[in-house]
Order: sequence, then C-alpha cells, then structure tokens
Amino acid sequence: MEKSSTPHRTAGHPVTARLQQALDNGPMSRFQWGAIAICVLLNTLDGFDVLVMSFTGKTVSGEWHLDSGTLGLLLSSGLAGMALGALLVAPWADRIGRRPVILIGLTVAAAGMLLSSASQNWQQLGAFRLLTGVGIGAVLAGSNVIAGEFASRRWRGLAVSLNSTGYAVGATIGGISSVALIDRYGWRSVFLAGGLATLAVIPLAFRLLPESLDFLLSRRPANALERVNSLARRMGQPELSALPDRAATKLTSAGGFRRLLAPDLRRPTLVLWGAFFLVMAAFYFVTSWTPTLLVKAGMSATQSLTGGTLLNLGGIFGTALLGALAARYALASVLRTYLFVSAALVVAFAASTDTLVLAFCIGAVIGVAVNGCIAGLYALTPSVYPTPLRATGVGAAISVGRVGAIIAPTAAGWLLDSGWTPLALYVTTGVVFCAAGLLLLAMRVGRPTGRAALAAEPTP
Repeated sequence: MEKSSTPHRTAGHPVTARLQQALDNGPMSRFQWGAIAICVLLNTLDGFDVLVMSFTGKTVSGEWHLDSGTLGLLLSSGLAGMALGALLVAPWADRIGRRPVILIGLTVAAAGMLLSSASQNWQQLGAFRLLTGVGIGAVLAGSNVIAGEFASRRWRGLAVSLNSTGYAVGATIGGISSVALIDRYGWRSVFLAGGLATLAVIPLAFRLLPESLDFLLSRRPANALERVNSLARRMGQPELSALPDRAATKLTSAGGFRRLLAPDLRRPTLVLWGAFFLVMAAFYFVTSWTPTLLVKAGMSATQSLTGGTLLNLGGIFGTALLGALAARYALASVLRTYLFVSAALVVAFAASTDTLVLAFCIGAVIGVAVNGCIAGLYALTPSVYPTPLRATGVGAAISVGRVGAIIAPTAAGWLLDSGWTPLALYVTTGVVFCAAGLLLLAMRVGRPTGRAALAAEPTP
C-alpha cells in the first residue's frame, strides 16, 4: 500500500485532535495492550470453535456413515454461518457499538457449540454449526476492529495479527484436546468443552472489553463524553471538556454497503473482496481437509490429527511473525510474500506425504505461511475504511471470503468422490494462493479516512 499521512477527523477540535494524535504516534499504554489481549482471547475461542469440525470430522463421519460430500457440507456449515454473521450482524457494530455486538456474538456461539454436542444426526449438527458460525462471524469482525482502533500506528499491524495468533492458538488447542477427548469421551465432548469455555468468557468480556474510542467520538451514544474521558484516563491521556461538533466528525459520505463501492473505495474494496475469497478458499481447504487427506495418504488417525495440529501450531508463529514484519515493512508487501511462499509450500506438502517426518515439518511451515496470509488480510482491511464504515467494511470482506471458505471444503469433497487425488487438490490450492498475491498488486489506496488508516505503515 502507498504510504500517506493520517489526517485528523476532528481538526476543528484541537483537544480531540491531540488525543487522537497521541494514540496514533505515542507509546502504547498498559490499558491499550490489555484491550488487545482480550480480543486475542476471544479469537482463541473462535479458533477452537471454528475448526473443531475438522478435528472431529473423521469420527463423526464414521459414526453416521457419511460420504465425503456430506462431510464437506458439515465442514462448510460453520463457515456459512460466519459469512452470515459478518454480513448481517457485524455491521451493527457501526451503529450500536463494537462491544455489544461482540457480546451478542459470544452468546450465540456458545449456544451453537452446546447444542452441537447434543445433535442426533448430521442435519442437526449442520444447523447448529451454522448458528455457531453466525456468532463467530460477529465476534471476529468486531474484535479485529477494536484491536486496530486501540493500537498506535506503529503497532497496529501487530495488534491485528495477534488476533489471528489467538485464532491459531485456539485451533492448536482444539487439535491437541480433540485427540484426548475423542479417545476417552467421544466427539461430542469436544463441542461441549468449546461451548462451556465460550460461555465462561462472556462475563469476562462484559467486564474488561472496552468500547472503541473511535466509535464513541463518531456515533455519540449515551454518555459519550464520560465514556471517552474514562478511556482517556485509563490510557494516560488528557480528558476532553466537550465533544467536538458533529460536523467536525462527520465524513463526506454516508456509511452503508453502497458506500463500500463509491468511486474512492471501489478499487480497494473489490481487490480486498477478491483476495479474501481466494485466500479463505485455499486456507479452509488446507485446514479442514488436511487431517482427512493424511489418512487417505496412509497415515493413522492419530498421525493425521498430529499433522493438522502442527499446521495450526505453525500458525501461531506465522501470524506473530507477520505482525513483527508489518511494524517495519509495508504490510501489503509482506502479505504478498506470504501468499507466494504458501503456494510453493502446499505443493511440496502434497508431494511429501510418503515421508512422515518430512510431511510434518512442511506442514508446520505451511501453518506459518497460510495463517499469516489470513492475519495479513485482517490487518490490511480496517486501514481502508473510515470509522463509521469500518465494521461494515471488515464484515463485508470477511463475508465474501467465507463464500470461498464455504465452497472450498464442499467442492473438495465432491472432487475426491469424482476421482481427484489429494496432490491435484493441493496443486490447485497453490495456484489459488498465487492468484491472490498477484491480485494484491492492484491495491492502491488514496488518503486514509480514519485514525486506523494505514494499519501497518512502516515507521522509520
């Protein structure tokens, strides 16, 4: 992305401008890092809840005698729910606040996981996975926006990437715990554990998750001045005597889905949508089908779960590494590198399954790369949109990506049933990663329109 200065939305109110400038360019306070840590925790739960189906899929399929196409539908049902949550629920974060939408999403996700543990057939499980996904879609969009809005310009890319690190941690915990829980208590216990953990975090988030400063200044909910000053005190910043005039905080165009395709945003929006579609399709094929395809390649069920877990474990380092690189280099360039490396690795992985140790090593490195691709897109997207449109823009991009994520696991199941080999599927996935990297070359952004603009602009 092209570097550009960050204009102040509230230039007509010097105190507010100084507050926002301090947040952009000053050191990060303990409170700011704490807010980001809560978002990381929420994403850890989401990583567990989203990918639990990939770790239980083989057992569920065996118990209910499902073919690959039906299993693909189950793998895709949670992703379909995430698309609905990101598209229909997440935009409410621009209207009623990031915090209440996240709390609602957590409640819905917990209910979906608990109901999934009691499902009696694959149709019920698919419906409850859809419900779980709706909640997760709302949480992911809102938490990524909050993490970016509480971070300084230098550390914004790292803050959003750490969210994806939490997602990879949750997926890794899901893989490790699934091995023990399924062997001892059956696959339902994995869903029950995830539901109870999500339920337990709701009161913690209610108490510790702050509302976005950008949202409070832009939308002016009840007691906005008091809430802004409370956040300012906790961040060690000066309080405001009054909020700026609404005219000073109002953007030139109204928010909404149509605004995403206005002339000044159309190009970056379409590029982001295309990149999200391609990357999520490739990512969710790799993460959803790898354990099952390793079994088809001759590995035991335990070895296949180990391979899937290593892939997610690599993701912890991949997302953290991307955030660290984004603090020094242009995020778009770092992301493109991740995409091209991912393309090469998935092909190498498919060709290495005959050698267990080599496959596991490459699988872990793939986790570094493909999870970094997702983290990079999440970090890049909030930088494109102004505050009143940010959750809507992030949610729309995620929902378009989920379409790819829904199609990929289901299509992979049908292709396997029709005679495709795992190697052919992984080579196709490599081509998809390459296409996303080339597409991002078309990304151009003019002057940013919010405090979170240029999420990972390099700082000299």
